[in-house]
Amino acid sequence: MERTERAGAREWLGLAVLALPTLLLSVDATVLYLALPHLGADLRPSATETLWIIDVYGFMIAGFLITMGTLGDRIGRRKLLVIGALAFGAASVAAAYATDPAMLIGARALLGIAGATLMPSTLALISNMFHDPGQRGLAIGVWAACFSAGVAAGPLIGGALLELFWWGSVFLLAVPVMAVLLVTAPILLPESRDPEPGRLDLLSVVLSLAAILPVIYGLKVVAADGVGLGAIAAVVVGLVFAAVFVRRQKSLPDPLLDVRLFARPAFLGALLALLVGLAVVGVVYLFVTQYLQLVAGHSPLVAGLWLLPSAVAMIVASMAAPALAKRVAPGRLVAAALAVSAVGYLLLAFVDGPGGLALVVTGLVVVYLGIGPMMALGTDLVVGAAPAERAGSAAAMSETSMEFGLALGVAVLGSVGTAVYRSELPEGMPADAVESAAGALAVGGADVVEAARSAFTSGLNVVGVISAVATVVVAVVTAVLVRPAPASDQEPAAEKSNA
Repeated sequence: MERTERAGAREWLGLAVLALPTLLLSVDATVLYLALPHLGADLRPSATETLWIIDVYGFMIAGFLITMGTLGDRIGRRKLLVIGALAFGAASVAAAYATDPAMLIGARALLGIAGATLMPSTLALISNMFHDPGQRGLAIGVWAACFSAGVAAGPLIGGALLELFWWGSVFLLAVPVMAVLLVTAPILLPESRDPEPGRLDLLSVVLSLAAILPVIYGLKVVAADGVGLGAIAAVVVGLVFAAVFVRRQKSLPDPLLDVRLFARPAFLGALLALLVGLAVVGVVYLFVTQYLQLVAGHSPLVAGLWLLPSAVAMIVASMAAPALAKRVAPGRLVAAALAVSAVGYLLLAFVDGPGGLALVVTGLVVVYLGIGPMMALGTDLVVGAAPAERAGSAAAMSETSMEFGLALGVAVLGSVGTAVYRSELPEGMPADAVESAAGALAVGGADVVEAARSAFTSGLNVVGVISAVATVVVAVVTAVLVRPAPASDQEPAAEKSNA
C-alpha cells in the first residue's frame, strides 16, 4: 500500500529543490556554447583543446554516473546530492578563473565528476518521493520541463553576462544555485537508500570506467583528427572491458549495474530513445548556436533570443506529455513525437546561408516539440522499470544513456559536419579558416568569411539529414519495444516486492 500513497505539499516543495541542479546543468551546457567565441579569444585554445573544453564534462559524467548512482543507493541519495552540490560549486569557481586551456579543461573534468552525483540522486529521490504512478509521471514531467527552462534561460542569461562581463562569469551562475540547494535539501528532502545495498564491488567500478572512458576518448579523437589507429584501438579496448564488465555483473549477487533490466523491452527501448535522441539534438544545437553567431552574425544575447521559441516549445511539450500519456500509450506517444522532430531536422537540410534564419528557428522549434515528450516520458519509463531500491542505478543508466548520447553525437556527427565544412572550402584558404568557421571570421576578408559561412551551412545541412534519418529509425524501434508502457512501468517493482 505504501507504493500508492500520494505525495503532499512537502514532496512538491522538495521537487522544486530537486529542480535546481537540473536547471543549472542545462543552463551550463547552453551557456558554454555561446561563450566559446569569447573564451577562444581570451585563452586561445587549439582546436583539440576547444573540443576537450566542450566535451570533457560529458566525458567524465558518463564515466562516473553508474558508480555515483550506485554509491547514492548505499550512502544515501540526499547525502550524495549535498556532497555533489558543494563540489560542483567549487569546481565552477575554478572554471570561471581559469588562466589557460589546461586549467579550464581540468576544472570542467571536476565539474563532470561532481555533476555525476547530482542527476542520479535527483531522479532517484523523485522516484522515492512520488510513489503514485500518476504523480511520479507529472513530477518527472516537471523535472524535464525544468531542463527545458534551463535551455531557454541559458542563452538569455549567458548572453546578457557575456555582454556585460568576461566569459568566466557564466560559470559563476552555479554558485548561488548550489548555495540554495545546500541550505534547503536537508529541510525538504527525505533521505533514501537501498536498505540492503550489499558490498560495493570496486573492481566493477574500475571496469565500468575502463569500458566507457576509452570509447568516448576514441570518439573524441575521431572528431578532432579523423579515423586513425589510435582511435580505433581505444574504442576496441573499451568494448572489450565492457564485455568483461557485463560478464562480471551477471555473476555478482550485488552488481554495480543490474544488466537483467536490459531484458525488459520498455527499459531497453526508452534507453535507446534517450541515447539517439540526445545524440542528434545535442550536435544540432551546437551547430545552430554557431550558425546564429558565425553565419547569421548575431551577438550571444540576440542568438539566445532566437533560441527562445524552441526552448518554449520543449517546455510546453514536456508539460503536456504526462497528460497525453493517459490517453495514448507512452511508447506510441514518444515514437510519434520523435517522428515530428525528424521533420524539424529535415528542415535544416534546406537552410541556405545567412538568409536561412527563419528556417533554422522553425526547424529547431519542431525538433524541440518532438524531444519534449521523450525527455519527460523516456526518463520515467527507465526509472519506473526498476525496483525502488535500485532507483539510483536506474537513474544513472538513464543519465549515462543521455550523456553518452551527447558525447556520441558531437563526436560522430560533429566530425561529419566538420568534414563537410572543410571539403566545401575552396583551395588556398588560410589555415585558421580551414580549422573552423570561427577561425575564418578571425582571419577576416570578405571572400574568406563568405566561403566559410557557406561551407558551415553545408555542414549543418548534412547533419540535419543524418539526424532526420536516425530519428525515424529510433522512432520505429521505440514504437516496437516500448509497449504496453503503463504495465511495463510497474512490473519490475511489483516483481521485486513479490519476490
